[in-house]
Amino acid sequence: MRRPLPRTLRGQLTAGLVALLALACLAVGITTALALRGFLIGRLDEQLAASGGRFAASLEHEARPDADNRPDTRGQAERTFGARLLNGTTTQAAVVHEATVRTVRLTAADRRALADVPMDGHGHSLHLSALGTYRVTAVEGDDQDVMITGLPLHPVEETVHRLEGVEAGLFGVALLATGVAGALWVRISLRPLQRVTARAAEVAGLPLASGEIAMPGPLPDADPRTEVGKLGSALNHMLGHVEDALTRRHTSEERLRHFAADASHELRTPVANIRGHAELALRHRGPVPAEVRHALERIGGESQRMTRLVDDLLLLARLDAGRPLEHEPLDLTLLILNATDDARAAAPGHRWLLDLPEEPVSVTGDAHRLQQAIGNLLANARTHTPPGTEVTVTLGRAEHMVRVDVVDNGPGIPADLLPEVFGRFVRADVARSRTTGSTGLGLAIVHAVVTAHGGTATVTSAPGRTAFRLTLPARVPESDDGIDPGHAPPPTNS
Repeated sequence: MRRPLPRTLRGQLTAGLVALLALACLAVGITTALALRGFLIGRLDEQLAASGGRFAASLEHEARPDADNRPDTRGQAERTFGARLLNGTTTQAAVVHEATVRTVRLTAADRRALADVPMDGHGHSLHLSALGTYRVTAVEGDDQDVMITGLPLHPVEETVHRLEGVEAGLFGVALLATGVAGALWVRISLRPLQRVTARAAEVAGLPLASGEIAMPGPLPDADPRTEVGKLGSALNHMLGHVEDALTRRHTSEERLRHFAADASHELRTPVANIRGHAELALRHRGPVPAEVRHALERIGGESQRMTRLVDDLLLLARLDAGRPLEHEPLDLTLLILNATDDARAAAPGHRWLLDLPEEPVSVTGDAHRLQQAIGNLLANARTHTPPGTEVTVTLGRAEHMVRVDVVDNGPGIPADLLPEVFGRFVRADVARSRTTGSTGLGLAIVHAVVTAHGGTATVTSAPGRTAFRLTLPARVPESDDGIDPGHAPPPTNS
């Protein structure tokens, strides 16, 4: 299974540092091992050259009756190998063992390998079946024969392996120490980058969509010659631009909010006067021409629609300004019953169904505004669905929250309109909305009222099912003596 690579910059830098050091240690280890092996083999070749084939030449005494049959082992190292070849055939082969000479049994492969050793005065590596790997050299004898002398390579290999073991241990400790020290050093070096990340995450968590935003201060000055310092400087400049843009936007929103509130407040009186004069003219006892009566009725209807628009705008302006709402215990079940009765009277062609719990559900808030929010949801279902549509209002409670669901089986909300359905002046059908008197502010008021109560308003829609859900904090029940059981004082000892 392939191990995953580190994803963090700190992990990657530390891993890269350790990997580079490991490669350097590997290169040093291989170089020193090869150098030591070459040096030791060179020393063996020098010993072989100094011996001059004396031990191999003494082996031919056994074949001469007039000579001393004892091979010359003086000055020969332990396990020194000697062989005599005549016409390419090995006649004698022996090895020094504890100052004595032992005959070596050679295989056919060993004999062929000995015959192939060149007489160039240089050392050559040779593997013998009974003895192992040897370093040998071949010289020409006095009787047109070939004298081969060899020394074992085992001490050289053993010394090289010992060096490799020591280097492996030292390099392992060095890599471990470097990894720990490198991780600490990288962590210290990346602290400015961590501050940049923390500041960016802090800004990302701010509610930048609306309202006045308190931007965090700039990062402390860093060395602009470093990459992290340049990043911190760029982030400070960006935060400055964002703060300036948010301040300008908030100022513009405040001006627009004040304008809407002032305009709505100032328009209420003249609109009411226009409506009153139109109604007064319609009650005139004398004959009124049909054209004039129709015009007066239109003036009354439009003034009534404008009154609702002004009231809605003034309510939204007050909610945007954070005006406090009433905070009284209320029975949400009763509000839903009243709102549904009003909707049933306004649209008897729809099927209005209720799914309410047996026990009353209480919340704390503004009864008038919550009734208005629920009524707007029912009015939205009544207005944008054809007669015969089934609208179900469900009230439920889960943990510390209360849910109000308004579900209809109408045609649904267009997909492109769904993300902005709680926006202001959003209409599914502009022409129809204006003829039916809709201001496009009903769902915006729903969202603003529920948000002011600490709740949420959501919607899901598809052809054949549209569901609005209001979530409100449930009212905490109080004990009989008026003390909240969750905040009751501790008992005292009598």
